[in-house]
Amino acid sequence: MRLLCALAIGSFALPLAAYATDPHSYAQPDQVRVTHLDLDLKIDFPHKQLDGVATLKLDWKDPKAQALVLDTRDLKIAKVEAVDGAGKASVLKYALAPADKQLGSKLTIQAPQHPAQVRIAYVTAPTASGLQWLAPAQTADKKAPFMFSQSESIHARSWVPLQDSPAIRFTYSAHVTAPKNVRVAMSALNDAKHALDGDFRFDQPHPIPSYLLAVAAGDIAVQETGPRSAVYAEPSVVGKAAKEFEDTEKLIAATEQLYGPYAWGRYDLLVLPPSFPFGGMENPNMTFATPTVLVGDKSLVSLVSHELAHSWSGNLVTSAAWRDIWLNEGFTTYVQGRITEAVYGKALADEEALLSARDLQKHIGEMPENSQKLAPEPHGVDADDTLSDVAYTKGSWFLRTLEQRFGRSTFDTYLKGYFAHFAFQSIDTEQMLEYLKANLFDKNPGKMDWAEVKAWVYEPGIPKNAPLPASPRFDAIDKERAGFLGGSLAADKLDAKGWNTQEWMYFLDGLPDAAPLDKLQQLDAAWHLTGTPNAEIGMRWYSHAIAAGDKAVWSAAAEHMTRIGRLYLTTPLYRAFVKTPEGLAYAEQVYAKARAGYHPMTQDAVQRIIDKAKHPAAKKPAK
Repeated sequence: MRLLCALAIGSFALPLAAYATDPHSYAQPDQVRVTHLDLDLKIDFPHKQLDGVATLKLDWKDPKAQALVLDTRDLKIAKVEAVDGAGKASVLKYALAPADKQLGSKLTIQAPQHPAQVRIAYVTAPTASGLQWLAPAQTADKKAPFMFSQSESIHARSWVPLQDSPAIRFTYSAHVTAPKNVRVAMSALNDAKHALDGDFRFDQPHPIPSYLLAVAAGDIAVQETGPRSAVYAEPSVVGKAAKEFEDTEKLIAATEQLYGPYAWGRYDLLVLPPSFPFGGMENPNMTFATPTVLVGDKSLVSLVSHELAHSWSGNLVTSAAWRDIWLNEGFTTYVQGRITEAVYGKALADEEALLSARDLQKHIGEMPENSQKLAPEPHGVDADDTLSDVAYTKGSWFLRTLEQRFGRSTFDTYLKGYFAHFAFQSIDTEQMLEYLKANLFDKNPGKMDWAEVKAWVYEPGIPKNAPLPASPRFDAIDKERAGFLGGSLAADKLDAKGWNTQEWMYFLDGLPDAAPLDKLQQLDAAWHLTGTPNAEIGMRWYSHAIAAGDKAVWSAAAEHMTRIGRLYLTTPLYRAFVKTPEGLAYAEQVYAKARAGYHPMTQDAVQRIIDKAKHPAAKKPAK
């Protein structure tokens, strides 16, 4: 990463000194960079491990460099070798440092002769933070085991020894062996017609960062949804998923119209079991997606818009460090809204933007000040913690502000140029701002003061003049909710029969944190919210009902928490339960039963909620 501490943009000197290395990686890319990965994996379901051989092609930058330093976490290293141009191998000395809780173990390989390639044989741990192993009973069809990876943010190092930093991009090829009748998929070009013979090969010709390295294996069927898209899912799910995502080609075409050609060839979707901790993961060529968006009415397919948008913002142009993750998520959330608007209409796009904005307005003040900034001070922030609503919502809100000030046509031209200029590169906030100043502000003077940019990017909170879209339907819901809470409108008289998912979300989000129990019981009697199959509605409903003391919903809430491992849809219910001693005890019971089906990230998040409730520490002042 180039040094920017002395750079001035316009009249403003950048307040953050750039850092030469990623604080979340041991890698030393100024000395040597990995440019290609050849990966050989054997999937061992009984032992919940990958037997791997990773061959790294190297570009030595510093003639005085003595070692290759890699990131690992809980890997058992069997052998390290140098490989010369003729394929001859020679053993290299290496040292695996004691594990750091956040960063894992630094692997230092002595390589003073600067070999062109280094080959590492290793085995993953059953508890690898970037892998989840599911028994047949934990899958939708209950017939075969399932395994999938989740490398973002710094979890690729738990299943491949590599330079695990978004600043370092590499191409890869892979050979994966698995039991027969198991399909393997990766973040590369996938063959929907591949025989289930236990032998799979993949190629990713575009340079990607390590967090986009992905693999999955299980009883997976395939159904085409377009000329360059297909849905992969368990056999009982694939038909429903293909129907829900049948507009994928329309979404790709709409994005190309806005921001230029889709660079990756195919765009396929893999619908994972419910334990997947996120809504979606934008792995190149193969988005990994949660089944919680399969509600039958396409109301939650903005997830596809979001992950597809990453093909431009994130995968094509990537944040160089986790401190800059808003360059991925903020830009992507903005592009997601534009895709949704183009395919499903402005009203839905505006509703989704308003939902996110209102939620951020409500909660941003609870965050430490550094966490409220788009570009926070980098040290002292865990990589996973950077993936907050600030990156997504405040980042996209900033871009919508730019669109409003400069005009949509002008801003579209700028953004299309931005994606083309930085294609297949990893950049930081300061590089983005330098390009913004030269290609939007300088070419269109008088539209916006640069001081406002500084406030958006480097100051906490949300600027007071941040624009919000209008939503007549949300305005009507505000009146209905006020009438219901005030007693002038009965629950069964709410005009809610035509509400879509977003409108129910908005209604529930606007209820008081401590809503009256009798009001919630009336609402449930009229609209049957307990037991809803819609997880977005369920999460909100159960959180309110638990907070109000409605024990009648506890068993249904527990079913929701056990069935779904997506962090965003599960942890709010745990937080609601642990606020009372009886609820805390019940939450511990639910977690004891649900834990085995959760991803390691979800396990960690839930355990922290329970531990904090059991052992509350003195509140620390916000920094």
